[in-house]
Amino acid sequence: MPRSILIAASLAALVLGVAGGAVAQSPSGLSTIVVSPQALPEPDGRPRLFLGGSIAGGDAPDWQAALIEALSDTDVVILNPRRADWNPAWRPEADEPEFRRQVEWELAALEASDVIVMYFAPGTQSPISLLELGLHARSGKMIVLCPDGFWRKGNVDITAEVYGVTQVQDMDALIAEVRRALAPAA
Repeated sequence: MPRSILIAASLAALVLGVAGGAVAQSPSGLSTIVVSPQALPEPDGRPRLFLGGSIAGGDAPDWQAALIEALSDTDVVILNPRRADWNPAWRPEADEPEFRRQVEWELAALEASDVIVMYFAPGTQSPISLLELGLHARSGKMIVLCPDGFWRKGNVDITAEVYGVTQVQDMDALIAEVRRALAPAA
């Protein structure tokens, strides 16, 4: 089978939730949290939120956990690329199976999302998050938090301005804006 068909089939399996894997519920039971590389569940009418942004190989603060906790009372499917089992020994090359699995999961999750959060943590570089911002800046589904101290804050600010990406100034404003954006998607 040609490689392009295999890739398309893999992405489709992720989007449709055909590949195995369990999902977690928030303590309130409302939010469903899907962490890479778990299969993306089939659409069920609830909005999907992708948590993109700084991870830095686990060195960035776990801002995703804070956002998940803040939204635990919200009926939403949260797609979190930050995985506890990430192995820094995996080569960032297309022929590295787990690396490929991560990248394909993120691409599928971004496409499947109704709202995309991008948080650029101060003191990080986050080149993949910059790539994802570029891929989805025109989508109308992004909310960006890029505080002072991020390596390329100017690039993020200008891109957001040119393409009409919603920007917020702090985590409290991010939470409020995510709640607002999820309301019509529900």
